[in-house]
Amino acid sequence: MNRTPEQIELGFDSADGEQEKTAFNDVLGDTHQLFDLLERWTELGWLRSLDLALVRFLDEETRAAEQPALPLLLLGIALASHQLGRGHVCLDLNAMVGEGFNDALSLPPEDETAPDNSLLPSDILKNTHLDDWGEALSHPLLVSDGTDKMGQQVSDTPLVKDGLRLYLRRYWHYEQSIFQQLGLRLNRPQAMGDSTTPAALALKQALAALFPGCDPSGNTDWQRVACANAARHSFSVITGGPGTGKTTTVVRLLAALQSVALSSGDSKRPLRIRLGAPTGKAAARLNESIAREVQKLDLAGLGDAEQIREAIPTEVTTLHRLLGSVPGSRRFRHNANNPLVLDTLVIDEASMVDIEMMATLLAALPANARLVLLGDKDQLASVDAGAVLGELCQRASDGYYSENTCHWLEAVTGDRIDPALVRPDPQPLDQAITLLRKSYRFDRDSGIGRLAHAVNNGAGSGEVRSLFCQGYADIARLSLTRAERDRLISQHCVRGGAAHFPDHGRGRFSAGEPVAPPVGFGAYLDRMASRRPEPSAALAEFDRWADDLLKAYGSFQLLTALRRGALGVEGLNQTVATALHRAGLIRATEGWYPGRPVLITRNDYSLGLMNGDVGLTLELPARHWVDGVEVVEPERLVQRVAFAAGDGSGAVRWVLPSRLQSVETVYAMTVHKSQGSEFNHACLVLPDRLNPVLTRELIYTGITRARHWFSLLTPEEGLFEEAISRRVVRTSGLGRAMGVSGNR
Repeated sequence: MNRTPEQIELGFDSADGEQEKTAFNDVLGDTHQLFDLLERWTELGWLRSLDLALVRFLDEETRAAEQPALPLLLLGIALASHQLGRGHVCLDLNAMVGEGFNDALSLPPEDETAPDNSLLPSDILKNTHLDDWGEALSHPLLVSDGTDKMGQQVSDTPLVKDGLRLYLRRYWHYEQSIFQQLGLRLNRPQAMGDSTTPAALALKQALAALFPGCDPSGNTDWQRVACANAARHSFSVITGGPGTGKTTTVVRLLAALQSVALSSGDSKRPLRIRLGAPTGKAAARLNESIAREVQKLDLAGLGDAEQIREAIPTEVTTLHRLLGSVPGSRRFRHNANNPLVLDTLVIDEASMVDIEMMATLLAALPANARLVLLGDKDQLASVDAGAVLGELCQRASDGYYSENTCHWLEAVTGDRIDPALVRPDPQPLDQAITLLRKSYRFDRDSGIGRLAHAVNNGAGSGEVRSLFCQGYADIARLSLTRAERDRLISQHCVRGGAAHFPDHGRGRFSAGEPVAPPVGFGAYLDRMASRRPEPSAALAEFDRWADDLLKAYGSFQLLTALRRGALGVEGLNQTVATALHRAGLIRATEGWYPGRPVLITRNDYSLGLMNGDVGLTLELPARHWVDGVEVVEPERLVQRVAFAAGDGSGAVRWVLPSRLQSVETVYAMTVHKSQGSEFNHACLVLPDRLNPVLTRELIYTGITRARHWFSLLTPEEGLFEEAISRRVVRTSGLGRAMGVSGNR
């Protein structure tokens, strides 16, 4: 690449190709040098163009007002915007002094090597103190503390300094809004009153019918406790790991609430309940689960059982659709001035809800409505800024219940609450959170369950490594040398790598039912060829065929941490497609071909397809209508993409490939995208070097996508153990404001 003399002078390159050398001697004393540095960071991909544009705009505004900002303030703006892009709500100024600048900012990103140390934040900020930040941030046009002279919360500056946290104003408002809305709900008189009120007694009767009998061993039924606690509050959280029965619990909660509403109070009318989820895939999965659970729900002893069953909703919608997104804007039809029309709102997969969406939802919720958040507090947080569920649930494991809470729960449920969960300094938020503590999916013989528990609890590397050597039938770990990498990945993806499990995965049982050995993508592609209906078959037969293939496709999923690189989504998709083509299972590796799985990457309301939906490309006989009669052309095949209706009915939607504008092949999927899904066999491929996204939460989420089989493929020895020693730490002030923590 040819460089201009100015670029060469700045050290962007050297004629002989040696390591780049850039000298920024006085970045914090010269605005021009600061912008040279920010431009260099942007060119390297360390900053977003958006971050640089924001700093330029604010610099020009202050110069026009003849109040130029100090370079340190401009750098702080760039870093606050950069942190927002990484999921942090604000910039932690404490992390900008002392040590650890580079780690706190993840610069350089993805374990890249800086062309020159003078580019690093640690080099720029090594002599900076909090007093320096205090002076730089004392700029009346750019920074305020969020209050006016009367102490009212108001801010018309683009940035807000709250304690030692620097926010872009909009995100400070989101955090304050959540804090205020939750505070109002948590401090409101309890919905059920004390344990002797008619409503509490009706709830007790409903729970006794929905959860008949007690554990003879005296163990607490946390599902029953969660129902009681959620019914007691206008805001509550039910959290728990995979297999703890979150969906079962919420269905029984809704049945109990409807039973109470129909049997007590003045209105005697069913509650208006809505169900929501952050993504289309999560909504479809909950839709199917809820429909199944409602049908098998035993409502004997609850009065008019069929009226209660009919009053439990089974339709789940995305949060954007629930709020009524306004095309081309960030606004929604439902807001504080036009609230949602409902009595109870349940949000599943709440760990994926970012701070902006949570603030928007709370603002649109009627003051007297109940909100229930459902999710796994230990899963990955949202892709966008904030980790709201994790922030709220930081003390869930230890309870922090008050004695009054325990007495009420014991009186209504009959369950004993462990006295160890009564802690000093209980906060209102603590009383509204229930952790489901028993897994019904993984027993003591489950390597997946033991591995997930060890990872989630920060076990030492030796303990975690030993789990793969203890003969558990359902977990396997393989080392990927460069020479063997493609062969081992292909082996897993084509046929499931059963040879790497004890006894080739044969002879296992779960809940008394035999477990099929691990499979790869070859399983659904074999079925595609062997179970294809006759060309003259009715469309309903092709629907059943497609539904069967979609379920078979979900038996296996290749997961990765990254999008780019040989071991990211892009490289792995190509590796797998090549392997399947060589095995004669698909006839092409590019473009549209039968068997190609595709992932929707953007909501398409016109087609009814949501971000995260997965479809399969299949060939059908051409059909057309003549004078109202359907004519089938068995000799002419056309391609269509089949998507499950997502309501548990087995219905299939067929879509022309040309109508799908935002799709990608999905043999490999990021762990982030896999949230809300589960697969019989999940295979997690780690990158070949440590990366900022490799954390305990990512590994835990990847492991818990597996129902029966989990494979770990890692090219670097020790990288798995190193990853689980690192936690996602998202900077915000929400936990501190709610009285449950500092930064997460």
